[in-house]
Amino acid sequence: MSDRDLNWKYAEDFAQETAAIASARQHSLEQGVEPVSPGVGAQLAVLAAAAGVRTIAEIGTGLGVSALWMLQGAPEATLTSIDSELDFQQTARHALGEAGHAPARTRLITGRALEVLPRMNDGAYDLVLVDADPGNVLAYAEHALRLARPGGIVAIPHALWRGRVADPAQRDATIGGFRDLLDTVRDSAVTASLGMPGDGLLQIVKRDADPAGAS
Repeated sequence: MSDRDLNWKYAEDFAQETAAIASARQHSLEQGVEPVSPGVGAQLAVLAAAAGVRTIAEIGTGLGVSALWMLQGAPEATLTSIDSELDFQQTARHALGEAGHAPARTRLITGRALEVLPRMNDGAYDLVLVDADPGNVLAYAEHALRLARPGGIVAIPHALWRGRVADPAQRDATIGGFRDLLDTVRDSAVTASLGMPGDGLLQIVKRDADPAGAS
């Protein structure tokens, strides 16, 4: 194992999961749903805590691993999460309740994200997580930036897609979508960072609009 791989593994192992998160992760793996890595989850908790997050939107509920991490960082926040799989959401709802998060603060919407997202309010969320169908990542990211308030955060796990985005020989549609996303973000009026937790975590801060008439 290379020094780089050892450092990555050490950083991932550094993140300590609660019993509730570990249980949700196990259920997720049993269902064949890939949750965010512990390193990504810990980073999401830090972002939520550091930004004083009060409102969270999540595109892709899964079985609740990401939600539990974000609410660990911002336990008083309200969560709105979208997923097309009702069974997964029911398991996630149970996990959130077992972890002590009040049902009134967790709104789980069952439906296709691209049908639900246009009905959600602009600039209403402090933190938006995109972790759903990778084939639609660019469209999801556009909605996420619309939903985030000025100064809000958009987080997109798997941004290096299993280490393949950086390999120019890899050219499938999913990899192309992530490359398009990264190129778009790099050229946009946002502040962004591509970090190494998991298989890449893209973190975007939506800038305040320039004052009218500013040069």
